[in-house]
Amino acid sequence: MKNRVLAAETSAEVGKNITVAGWVHSRRDHGGLIFIDLRDHTGLVQLVINPEQAEAFRLAESLRDEFVIRASGVVTERGEGLKNPNIASGNVEIVVKNLEILNRAETLPIQPFAEENQAGEDLRFKYRYLDLRRPKMQQMLKKRAEMYRRMHQYMDTRDFIEIQTPILANSSPEGARDFLIPSRLQENKFYALPQAPQQFKQLLMVGGVPRYYQLAACFRDEDPRADRLYGEFYQLDLEMSFVEDGEEVRREVEPLMRQLATDFAGKKLLDLSGLAVGDGSPIPRISYRDAMETYGSDKPDLRFGMELIELTDVFANTEFGVFKNAECIKAICVKNGASLSRKQIDQFTDIAKSEGAGGLAYIKYATIKNTDEAQGHVIPMHTNVPCFYDAISPVAKHLSDEEHGLLIEKMNPEDGDVIFFGADNRPVVNAVLGRLRNEFAAHFNLKKSDEVALAWIIDFPFYEWDDHGKNLDFGHNPFGMPKGGLQALESATTDADKLAIVADQFDMVMNGYEICSGGVRNHNPAVLYKVFELLGFSESYVEEKFGAMLNAFKYGAPPHAGCAFGVDRILMELIDETNVRETLAFPKNGSGVDVMMDSPSTVDPAQLKELGL
Repeated sequence: MKNRVLAAETSAEVGKNITVAGWVHSRRDHGGLIFIDLRDHTGLVQLVINPEQAEAFRLAESLRDEFVIRASGVVTERGEGLKNPNIASGNVEIVVKNLEILNRAETLPIQPFAEENQAGEDLRFKYRYLDLRRPKMQQMLKKRAEMYRRMHQYMDTRDFIEIQTPILANSSPEGARDFLIPSRLQENKFYALPQAPQQFKQLLMVGGVPRYYQLAACFRDEDPRADRLYGEFYQLDLEMSFVEDGEEVRREVEPLMRQLATDFAGKKLLDLSGLAVGDGSPIPRISYRDAMETYGSDKPDLRFGMELIELTDVFANTEFGVFKNAECIKAICVKNGASLSRKQIDQFTDIAKSEGAGGLAYIKYATIKNTDEAQGHVIPMHTNVPCFYDAISPVAKHLSDEEHGLLIEKMNPEDGDVIFFGADNRPVVNAVLGRLRNEFAAHFNLKKSDEVALAWIIDFPFYEWDDHGKNLDFGHNPFGMPKGGLQALESATTDADKLAIVADQFDMVMNGYEICSGGVRNHNPAVLYKVFELLGFSESYVEEKFGAMLNAFKYGAPPHAGCAFGVDRILMELIDETNVRETLAFPKNGSGVDVMMDSPSTVDPAQLKELGL
C-alpha cells in the first residue's frame, strides 16, 4: 500500500501526517474519545478519534474487532503516565483525521488472541487463516522461513547444487504406503507421489552432479502422530558423489545442526564427549546396538542419564521366580523416585504393560542409621559411618544378600532413589525400560527445554524382523550399501546371517527425535539384485521397480552417499512446540483431514470416468 507506515515505525514519525492500515485489535469508547488499537504484522499502534472529525468519528463508532481499516493523522507523543512500554509504538499515538473501512468482519468463530483459552485443534484448523493471526503462529512462520534461509545459505556455501526432482514419480517399496495418482493418458497406470527423492538423487550422482540438495516435499501414507505429519512433510535432502564412508557425510552436515541449535534457536548444545557408549566426540557416534542396549531406543534423549543397566549376570542363579526364567534382566535408577505415590507407580506400571511387560518390579531405597527404623530389607552400607540401606518393596525379600550387594554395587542407589526392573526377552526389556526412561524423565522435569543433545546412531542392521508380517524386511531402505558389500550378502544363508548384516546407514537424533537419516548408497547392480533376493524378490521385480536406476548403474555410477533432515521435526523441537502439525501454515488434523479445504473429498463422477475408475 503506497505511503503506508507500519506500526513499529510510527515512533520515528512524531509530528508527521502519516497513513497506517491494518486490523482493529480492540476498540475503546471513553465518552467523547474513541481509542483504536490497530494491528499489523509489526505490532500495535494506538489511534485516537475526536468527535470534531465527524465522519471519522461516525465510522469509528461502527468498528468491531478484526475490521480492516486505513487511517491518516498526525503522530503525537503520549502524555506522561500514558505511555505503554509493552509495545514498540507505546510512546506515541495517531490523532486521526481520516478513517476508511477497507473490509468488515463478522463475529469470529474462534478467538485467535486468547492464548490461554484456545479452541480445539479441528476448529482452529478449520479457520486456520484466523488462527494464523496469533502472534505465536506469526512467529512460527518467521522462524520457519529463517531456518530455510539458513539451510539454503549453508548448502550454497558448501557448493551443493539445488535441483528440483519430480513430484509425479513411480511407485516403489520404500517402507511406507504410496499416494497413487491415476494417469488419464496411460490407461490403468498410476503415478506415485515420492516418499523421498531417493532414486532421483542417486541418478543425479550418475549424471555427474557432484553435490545435490533441495528442500523437498515428501509424501507418505502413514498414520499421523505428535512428531509425524500425515501425508506430506518436508526435508533437507542432499547427496554427495565419490563418497564411500558415512563419516564424510556426517562431518559435512554436522556444523549446520550446531548452527541451528545455537545461533538460530539460542539453545545450549551439550558436549557429550564423555558419554560411555560414544566415540569421544562432542556429538557422539553411537552404534545401533549400544543405543538399544543402553537406552532402549535408537533415538535416545541424551539430556539426562538413567541408562539401562544389565543385571542378567547378577541374577544368574536367583530363586526369585520373576527373574529366574527371564532371558534378560535390566534396571534403571530413578533419582528421588521414592516421591512417587502408589497411584503414580500404578500409572507407570500400565505404561510398562502397554510395551509388553507383565508388571513392574521395583525397590525403594532409604538410608537409615538404626535397623529398628527399617520398613524393608536391611543391607549394610560400606562406609566409615554405621549406615544401612532400607530396601522397601515386595521384591526385596525374595533376593539374597549377595544379590542385594551386587545390585547396589551396579546401580549405586542413593537415599530416596527407586530401582525399576525389566525381566523378559531382550527386545521387550529394552522397549519397556526405554519407554519408562522417557516417562520418568518427563515426570521429574529432566528434559531441559534450553538444551539440545545431538548424536549419530550408526551401524544399523541392514535387515530387521517384522513381527506383524512374520518375515524379514529392510531396516532403513533397500538403497544402502551393506558393510562388506556383495560378499557379506552372498555369505548370508540363514535369517540369523541376514540379521547380522550391518549397513553403512546412520541417523542423527535430537532430544529423543530422529531428525536425519542417511547412508552410503548402493551403486552396484549386482548388490541391488542380491539385496532384494535375500528377501525373496526376483530380478524381474527389481527391474520393474528400479529399472531406471539399475540401467543407470551400468554406465559408470560413482560411489555416493547422502542424507535427509526432517525440517518440520527439527523446527518443532527448536521452537519448543509439542505438536509437529503446528509447524505448518496449513496442516491436516490428527486424522489426516484438511478440515479447512474439506480434503480428501469426493470427485465428480465424470472425472473418475475419464480416468477409467
